[in-house]
Amino acid sequence: MSPTPPPRQRGAALLAAMLTVTLVATFAAAALWQQWRSIEVETAERARIQAAWILIGALDWSRLILSEDSRAGGADHLAEPWAVPLEEARLSTFLAADRGVTQIDEAGGAEEAFLSGQIIDMQSRLNLSNLVSSDTVNEAALAQFERLFAQLGLPLAELATLVQALRQAQAPGSENTDAPLMPQSPNQLAWLGLAPRTLALLAPHVTLLPEHKPVNLNTAGAEVLMASIRGLDRAGADRIMAVRQLQHFRSMDDVKKLLGNQIELNGTEHGVASSYFEVHGRLRMGQTVVQERSLVRRTGLEATTVWRERTGAQVPGIS
Repeated sequence: MSPTPPPRQRGAALLAAMLTVTLVATFAAAALWQQWRSIEVETAERARIQAAWILIGALDWSRLILSEDSRAGGADHLAEPWAVPLEEARLSTFLAADRGVTQIDEAGGAEEAFLSGQIIDMQSRLNLSNLVSSDTVNEAALAQFERLFAQLGLPLAELATLVQALRQAQAPGSENTDAPLMPQSPNQLAWLGLAPRTLALLAPHVTLLPEHKPVNLNTAGAEVLMASIRGLDRAGADRIMAVRQLQHFRSMDDVKKLLGNQIELNGTEHGVASSYFEVHGRLRMGQTVVQERSLVRRTGLEATTVWRERTGAQVPGIS
């Protein structure tokens, strides 16, 4: 018979065994966490790439719609196909339609992706680029923005600050290191000193295009109509919107006949066709939402992308 080890040796052996089990459990947990992290990173990257390609496809689709609309020629108005927003729809619906089938395979993963979007005429808004050109203030455009600021209850001092900042940003050969950068979109107007409240109120009514462009009277809202047309009141703006809803304006002569000789229209500041459009795309996959805005310039039958901006967000109500 082997001798029984003393209690001190038995305690040391038990402690060593517990320490070994703890170390093995720690290493196993660390390896499992590393594997889980790698899977999560790979899944997120795959979802990001898939979302990017889907939104690129949606942008190409929007450009095709705009090009086909240009093929027909004429004025641009809100009854055209490009102006109809795409409500959120299951992505597999588009895939099923593309394949010519009526049954959607619910076993796949495409049904978890939802796509929505909208095309907005950017010439339905006042163009900030019309305000200043090579350090010279456009008085007609300035008067339009003064009327818009008055309608929205915004201080004209902020408009003066905006004009001065635009002059500094566009000054040719300026060596002033304090001059602000020229924004590329209205979301960046905070660079020029505008308050957040002012930006929020201006956002639906202004745009920032790369060149001087007139307001499209077929698509502009009431506030923009009253701001862009001197002497036009709310009743006149509502009348324009009601008439164009029944029949869009084919030319500026149609608008002049409607308003009469008391209201003066300027062919440089007003029109019935557009060249710039903003494409909004939104893709929802599970708890993740990817949104993209793109400015598209249409020249003849060609629609090109000027800039793209992508953001991500969580679905509201899902933690």
